[in-house]
Amino acid sequence: MAAPFLLPQIHIANASCSILVLLALFVTTSMSSDIFLDWNVSFDFNVKPVSTDQPVITINDMFPGPLINASTNDIVHVNVFNYLDEPLLFTWNGIEQRLNSWQDGVSGTNCPIQPSRNWTYVFAIKDQIGTFSYFPSINFLKAAGGFGPIRVNNLPFISVPFPKAEAEFDLLIGDWYNSSYKDMRSKLNISDVISPNWMLINGKGPYLNPVSKSYETLNVTQGKTYLLRISNVGTFWSFNFRIQNHDMVLVETEGSYVNQLTLKSLDVHVGQSYSVLVTANQDSSAEYYMVASPKLLRDTTNPSSLVGVAILHYDNSTIKPNGPLPKGPDPFDLKFSINQAKSIRWNLSTGAARPNPQGTFNVTNVTIAETFILKASMAKINHSSSPRYAVNNVSYLTPDTPLKLADFLVNGSGVYVLDAFPINTSNTNAVSGVFVASAIYKGWTEIVIKNTLDTIDSWHLDGYSFFVVGMGEGEWRAESRSSYNLYDPVARSTVQVFPGGWSALYVYPDNPGMWNLRSQNLNNWFLGEELYVRVYDPDPNPAKEKSPPQNLLLCGKFQPPSPVPSVAPTPSPSSNANTPHTPRSLFAIITTAICFFFIGLH
Repeated sequence: MAAPFLLPQIHIANASCSILVLLALFVTTSMSSDIFLDWNVSFDFNVKPVSTDQPVITINDMFPGPLINASTNDIVHVNVFNYLDEPLLFTWNGIEQRLNSWQDGVSGTNCPIQPSRNWTYVFAIKDQIGTFSYFPSINFLKAAGGFGPIRVNNLPFISVPFPKAEAEFDLLIGDWYNSSYKDMRSKLNISDVISPNWMLINGKGPYLNPVSKSYETLNVTQGKTYLLRISNVGTFWSFNFRIQNHDMVLVETEGSYVNQLTLKSLDVHVGQSYSVLVTANQDSSAEYYMVASPKLLRDTTNPSSLVGVAILHYDNSTIKPNGPLPKGPDPFDLKFSINQAKSIRWNLSTGAARPNPQGTFNVTNVTIAETFILKASMAKINHSSSPRYAVNNVSYLTPDTPLKLADFLVNGSGVYVLDAFPINTSNTNAVSGVFVASAIYKGWTEIVIKNTLDTIDSWHLDGYSFFVVGMGEGEWRAESRSSYNLYDPVARSTVQVFPGGWSALYVYPDNPGMWNLRSQNLNNWFLGEELYVRVYDPDPNPAKEKSPPQNLLLCGKFQPPSPVPSVAPTPSPSSNANTPHTPRSLFAIITTAICFFFIGLH
């Protein structure tokens, strides 16, 4: 007698599941996509942004590299073909790689892509929006280029807290050397740090400088408002950015919408990214200077190699920019810089990647489980004459085997010793070592970074956004916590630390993996100013942390079998920046499986 009753139940279940599957297909089609990119990475000796004969790293013959234009929850596939003469890795600066440090692209997580080989990164841009960048992470390669922009857009149904811009522009600004990156790399091991010679804007030299091969121009229309995505992709200098006769409205930084600030100029430190709105509200018959000048270096009102200059061009303008370059703040005025940094606050009233307000979750009443106190300094190891940088008197020594690989295969044995070095004091003697510190899983961590150097340092944590709760001059003490902003500190992934000063961060280690904590200043990073933070969840559930990718590379202690030669990619539309997006159907597949399971229960 049960059968006649069961059959209609199955029909109802089938009908319900059909609706769910159709809904899932519709939702996933509108919410996320797969993005496929083929990148040919090679040297180009003909780019010469400042007429210097040196190799420049291009991607698909582009310098800077192509835009990755994605939306929240998209899956990005980047097939990297290495045509350089040395190993290569890319890191995705500010992309959190949720539960998936295997795709982070730094020496502690990935074996490098060898010359004439290829490897495909596959990563989800999970619950993020904003302005980010990518660049080569090993062998000082960033000094030769290979960097590019990443835009992560909101989903259509999540509102943005400012009017839609007429257009968006990526401004990749950074310092540049006259010499080959290989020359600079070799000099770092035998001499003091050498400062860069130029400031490039989108890979182009300064306007009016006779050595510049070209200069950057942004084309605008009178009365329209534009979104400028500004990233410091340099190696050494923080810079101040401004536009002649135009204000900027700061709206976002590294994935966080901020309380909108109207600014005449903006400090951007190495590795940082910002989004600003600029309205073309000046005389449309003229052009206007856009200027990026280094901090802690005497400014000039005339074009020079160390002042990046580009042009804001109105579409009807016939008059070249005139007069001196717009003057910024005194480059040695650290109080200006600190006050501006402290004025950047999280917008608590708007959503970001998710519809709930950013301020739904804040740090007002969190309980700190542990504190890292990290001091950056110069060090001489074993009385060596060559300079090194250190954290707590430990200069990082990169092992041949990635930490994450060793962690997975042999629990780190023979590659690193967990917590071998102090996280809140300094070694008595300077040493080289594989510095790996553990963080308490889902225990709030306070990180205080001290800068004993005479330059502005810039620190980044892979895998996370952290809350910048405080910064100041002089020595940090426990009493300094009374100055913390715990109400609306901005969440970001890169923070500046001023010379002789400190910055304090709160981070919630809920993203298992092996994560790089480093100086973004390339000299410092290359010479040892970094460590890794291991966040471990003992639950083996793969939903807690992803398993190694099927294309996992082996190296070091785990030598791979004889390699199979790579096959060069066939040119296709997927090789350029305007790559078509393939809608995802994983959610629909999972929903279908659940439905069949539900039917089986009946």
